Parts: sequence; structure tokens; C-alpha cells
Amino acid sequence: MAGNFENEVASDRSRISMNKKHEVRYWTEALGCSEDELAAAVAKVGNSAHAVRREVFRAWAYGRSQQGKQA
Repeated sequence: MAGNFENEVASDRSRISMNKKHEVRYWTEALGCSEDELAAAVAKVGNSAHAVRREVFRAWAYGRSQQGKQA
């Protein structure tokens, strides 16, 4: 069953909007992270998808994949 395409993917894949549930869902699935991890990355580096992707992967590499956990 095909739904509204706008509700399935982010409308602008170069930016991450934390205000739209369908975009948050899209990005958490695309990056394989939790909503809290996504929010922390956006708060730290801004809403650029490229910067957020790097931050999420960097946090995993240094063992800080859980919010509030310090390495």
C-alpha cells in the first residue's frame, strides 16, 4: 500500500528537522540511531545531515552512543 510520499521520507535530505515526526523517524532509521542520539547530534553540530551523520558515527566509534555517557 503506497502512502503519501512526503510522509515516508525527509523532504530535504540535506537537512534534518527535529520538528517533523516523519523526518525524525526517517533519519533514525537511515542512521540506525535512537531519537535521543539524533537529537543530541543535531544539538551539537546543527541540522546538516552530513554533519549529523559524522557526529553519530564518531560517537559510536568512541563508545559514546548513549546520551550522557562520557568516554
